[in-house]
Amino acid sequence: MKTFKILALLVFVVIFAQKINAQNVNTDKKDSLYKDFKTEFVWEAKVKIAGMINVGQSKRGERRVIPITGGTFKGPKIKGEVLPGGEDWQLVRPDGDTELYARYLLKTDDGYVIQVINRALIHAGKEFYCKSVLDLEAPTNSPYEYLNHAIFIGTLNVPPLKQGEEPYVIIGVYKLL
Repeated sequence: MKTFKILALLVFVVIFAQKINAQNVNTDKKDSLYKDFKTEFVWEAKVKIAGMINVGQSKRGERRVIPITGGTFKGPKIKGEVLPGGEDWQLVRPDGDTELYARYLLKTDDGYVIQVINRALIHAGKEFYCKSVLDLEAPTNSPYEYLNHAIFIGTLNVPPLKQGEEPYVIIGVYKLL
């Protein structure tokens, strides 16, 4: 019985030491899988927007909706138009950060429709931060089916408008490699 307890303790120590060592290897290793993500540019979209609809204060913060009225997008392997009818639902949280949930459609120049769901976080503290994660849904058996098999991240820029220019935002889309 005493030998069994010693053997069990020894097995536990070996397994525990291996787990700690594996964690240290993953966090300290220079070529760690997650240390340096790489991306590939997919497209940049100029998304036209209409005036904000202020829904008002809710239990989670201030809600507002921004209609998407059209636009264009272009990248090395894809281009087309942003279809009108999408919306960007926003929540200004009590801590001041803004969560965006945009859902809209793209139509490629060769006639395929791609659904975009874009979730973003905006922090306007000392250092401005605005990044997003996009879920793209392209038709199967289309030239854009590859969009269904990757993770995409994005940027959002609100450029200053020139006189007479319709409001728009610039969305950069990148495939996570």
